Amino acid sequence: MAHLLGADRVTLTLGTRTLLDEVSLGLDDGQRIGVVGPNGAGKSTLLRVLSGIQAPDDGRVTRSGGTRIAVLEQRDDLGTGTVLAHIHGSADEYEWAADPRIRQVHDGLLPDVDMTADVSTLSGGQRRRVALAALLVRDDEVLVLDEPTNHLDVEGVAWLANHLSDRYRGNNGALVVVTHDRWFLDAVCTRTWEVHDGIVEQYEGGYAAYVLARAERARTASATEEKRQNLLRKELAWLRRGAPARTSKPKFRIDAANALIENEPPPRDRMELDRMATARLGKDVLDVEDVTLTFGDRTLLDDVTWRIGPGDRIGMVGVNGAGKTSLLRLLSGRLEPTSGRVKRGKTVQIAELRQDVEDLDELAHLRVVEVIESEKRSVVVGGKELTAAQLVERLGFTRERSRTPVRDLSGGERRRLQLLRLLVGEPNVLLLDEPTNDLDTDTLAALEDLLDGWPGTLIVVSHDRYLLERVCDKQVALLGDGALRELPGGVEQYLDLRRDALALPAASPAPAAPAFVESTASAADVRAARKEVGRIERRLSKIAELEARVHDKMAAQATDHVAVAALDAELRALADEKDELEAAWLEAAEIAG
Repeated sequence: MAHLLGADRVTLTLGTRTLLDEVSLGLDDGQRIGVVGPNGAGKSTLLRVLSGIQAPDDGRVTRSGGTRIAVLEQRDDLGTGTVLAHIHGSADEYEWAADPRIRQVHDGLLPDVDMTADVSTLSGGQRRRVALAALLVRDDEVLVLDEPTNHLDVEGVAWLANHLSDRYRGNNGALVVVTHDRWFLDAVCTRTWEVHDGIVEQYEGGYAAYVLARAERARTASATEEKRQNLLRKELAWLRRGAPARTSKPKFRIDAANALIENEPPPRDRMELDRMATARLGKDVLDVEDVTLTFGDRTLLDDVTWRIGPGDRIGMVGVNGAGKTSLLRLLSGRLEPTSGRVKRGKTVQIAELRQDVEDLDELAHLRVVEVIESEKRSVVVGGKELTAAQLVERLGFTRERSRTPVRDLSGGERRRLQLLRLLVGEPNVLLLDEPTNDLDTDTLAALEDLLDGWPGTLIVVSHDRYLLERVCDKQVALLGDGALRELPGGVEQYLDLRRDALALPAASPAPAAPAFVESTASAADVRAARKEVGRIERRLSKIAELEARVHDKMAAQATDHVAVAALDAELRALADEKDELEAAWLEAAEIAG
């Protein structure tokens, strides 16, 4: 394995902070490195030093002879000029159009981008994809990416992960990537570097293996690390069990993992949360009834009906511009439908996390803990009463940072403060629009831990696949055709549907209900399949109601072991039926479209 790049006792200080303190490491051919660590720890600085953009104060960075490095920084400062010129410079089309690897990059990143458009007119997501494409069409030995998944949707992240995994294996160069997208880390990376306190710790494997190794180290740490240990074990337990929507579970040392999580309960006590959610919300929460939403000549929602119940935890995915944020605005009441109605239960208290953080500007003079105390001095989370200071600490603010004025917070810290303000209001319906923006992996784990004990209805719009699978029990999709579609198969099913949709011939007319597979079934088969889909969905809805009733009975008869055993058997039978129905739904949906 050829050595490509190395750092020898590199030190770098910015102001009074030493970000890198005599760091030594190496990068070899075929390695795919994921870089993680707290915001501000020096991850981007490490990339800049390794790539030669920034010189260290001491030590040296070495490259093997002729090693070429391509760098994607966090800001896409593309200037002006056409998309084509930015990606291929002055090269004639015949020089690159015949290369299948370059065509794959075009198809994967730029299917909706006008190649003759000026880059200054593109959206943030389009600029990010153009910047990525300009690097991926090159043949550099080392690719350095700083937050490449920013502005990419679930589909774009999946494509990029597959492309990088295929490209940087064997002796085809090396990859170093900073990202907070934990699914991406697991899908792509073979090693993990953690940057903290001026050092870089190295771990074998992707995110799951990194969590295991940290948990093992934490087991031998001092008592002051007890909170961190518990949170790591909880995350490891979830990773070991695997989310229902995943096609494969993380692969790491099973015996060690089992020993660490032997007595670790599931992340969420579903029965207790459902009971508390029903008590707080009643049976009626949010009902979207025959809703149509149009903007000009665009129809975002077309006669959509959607029932959202107490304790539902729903993740929403969809193509950019399909109306995900608009649907959240409809649910919150900030937007009225063109026709139909959104019915809200009498006890519903909605809190909504928006994508921007400008709502904190009016509080710029207050300190973090003062902002929370002005809302409420204590709040109950997971059955425990927390003071404002404890809640602030639980979501990653040290005692020192909790006394920091809002105006001096970083983007990630402002995002955390937004979330805390929502939670202390003790809403019973929480709408989160891209909550992971600017949050590091430790903060994301802390947020998920906090949401685990939150009893209410949760709807999350996010491109972060890991978060969706971790905190949500089911997913729905907006596919750009005006319909809202349930995804029993989770995010993987959504990606399959999108791949099938994009594989349809461009000239074929768009059907009323999109046919996401090649149409080999007869019209009668399609009609029968649609009836079957409807029947299955009605039965699945009924099973959900039956499960809720059984949970209520179990809670009411908790001391009657005979009754609980019978009810548990009933639950298992319902779960088995649900599994069979979901498999049948997938088969029928392929035919029905």
